[in-house]
Amino acid sequence: MTSIHVTGLRVRHRRRLALDSVDLDLGTGVHGLLGPNGAGKTSLIRVLATVARPDAGRVELLGADVADPRGRAGVRRRLGYLPQEFGYYPGFTVREFVAYMAWLKEIPADRVPAAVARAVARVGLADRADAKVRTLSGGMVRRVGIAQAVVNDPEVLLLDEPTAGLDPEQRVEFRELLRELGASATVVVSTHLVEDVAAACTEVTLLEGGRIAYRGTPKSLTRLGESSGGPGDHPIERGYTAALRAHRTAERREALR
Repeated sequence: MTSIHVTGLRVRHRRRLALDSVDLDLGTGVHGLLGPNGAGKTSLIRVLATVARPDAGRVELLGADVADPRGRAGVRRRLGYLPQEFGYYPGFTVREFVAYMAWLKEIPADRVPAAVARAVARVGLADRADAKVRTLSGGMVRRVGIAQAVVNDPEVLLLDEPTAGLDPEQRVEFRELLRELGASATVVVSTHLVEDVAAACTEVTLLEGGRIAYRGTPKSLTRLGESSGGPGDHPIERGYTAALRAHRTAERREALR
């Protein structure tokens, strides 16, 4: 089933075109969103999260057109979203903050305590549930952000740089959580860490200059790297570089026509 259907998506930031005629279909699984700085990853995530509106194109989430206010409201209850930087009330405990986000997502009141406990445990913070958020380390705050994103067991989960601030052990645990979530939901992970994509994702979309430069599986990107012989410590890193270079070459040729 296709949970995310995007056609002709264009997003402009002032004079710069952040996304240019993007077409994308995503279903159940973990989808890695890669690309250099300024490629359009965050712009795409924000549009999918319904916090930013496109300048052109159509976005359907879970069968609803998000341009329709009624459809958008219904979709938001079924979404989970972690932005690069999220706001929180520092005086809240972890439990209180995640419960507040559960209330915003309209989870029935009698289900909130169990949903919060489960979300906090999934990110390894059960022993810090009653700690003030302001007392936590940066990595722990990031895990609180992940907990609020998954508290409603979302059908579409959008994560923008979720492993920022996590140590290697926490990243391994997070990848396991991604694989668990991707078994029944559509998970989109924007990241600079190619190794996270290799370990946890079922599909890769590479953005460059607001356009899709490559789509495939981590294995296919790895095979591209194995045959390219380019720079990088791991075949998937070499594949990433090779795919970007091939796209740039094609773009230059197109511009000269």
